[in-house]
Amino acid sequence: MTTTVPTVFSFHEFTGVAEAVADHVVHAQNHALAKRTKERKSSATNINGERDLSRAASSKSIGNSSSKDKKGKKEVRFKIALSGGSLIQVLHEGLLKRDDVQWGKWDIYFADERLVPFESAESNYGKAKRLILDQIDVEKYGKPKVYHINEALIGDPQECADDYEKVLIKGFAGRDSVKLPMFDLLLLGCAPDGHIASLFPNFQENLREKLAWVVPVINAPSGPSTRISLTIPVICHSHRVTFVVEGATKAPVIKTIMERPEKGLPSSIVNEGAAGRVSWFVDDDALTDVSVTKKKYKFCCDN
Repeated sequence: MTTTVPTVFSFHEFTGVAEAVADHVVHAQNHALAKRTKERKSSATNINGERDLSRAASSKSIGNSSSKDKKGKKEVRFKIALSGGSLIQVLHEGLLKRDDVQWGKWDIYFADERLVPFESAESNYGKAKRLILDQIDVEKYGKPKVYHINEALIGDPQECADDYEKVLIKGFAGRDSVKLPMFDLLLLGCAPDGHIASLFPNFQENLREKLAWVVPVINAPSGPSTRISLTIPVICHSHRVTFVVEGATKAPVIKTIMERPEKGLPSSIVNEGAAGRVSWFVDDDALTDVSVTKKKYKFCCDN
């Protein structure tokens, strides 16, 4: 068994997973926005009514989750990173029917991307756009800010990775002041072969990368052969890391992740590296013959 046991929420069917994940996302949204609003108010003035620069600098150092609005005031933002695959469908099913998603305060990044045109069914951004972004009632809920790769660079994985890293640097206060970006929530799936984002088991040196925020993936073992991905340190640095997995085809790899961490699968590395901040939302089929303590999810937000 893994020495660092994540929180595992189990559900009988896909619908239960989708509803609970949506609630979990909204809870993370509300917590992040409330926390940042409080920080902004406390850092605005000190006891003498003067600007408290030390607190402002501290707020900047934890992730720069504010940007300027039209009046020049700092906006409070919710920073989330998404992977692709079935996760997008889960979010489509769960989030779009809720009326408490503050889409206009979201900054959406991607944990990885396949280097294909956005119109391709393989594009994470393209799928998110079709299933989620294009279906948001922006007049009612606002429009999220979306940070995707430069489609013009999909022919050069290294340049595309470097460019997306610059996007992250700009969004998280500059690399000279932030060692790693800190997402409020990072959502991942897990493939039957054990890869998360576009980090594959026993493949190249990407799992050992310590410095880069984004790496190119060339000759990937499955799916589109060229990709980019956030690195393990970036993933583990998030406030919350959440895995969403469903289906009996995932059961063997989930068993290895939970019971044989010494195998070094990417998810096991994250379970250890982000200990205490990792949650798994899994249907019963994916936990077939897996020895792990399951919890019942308690809904914390009104639908």
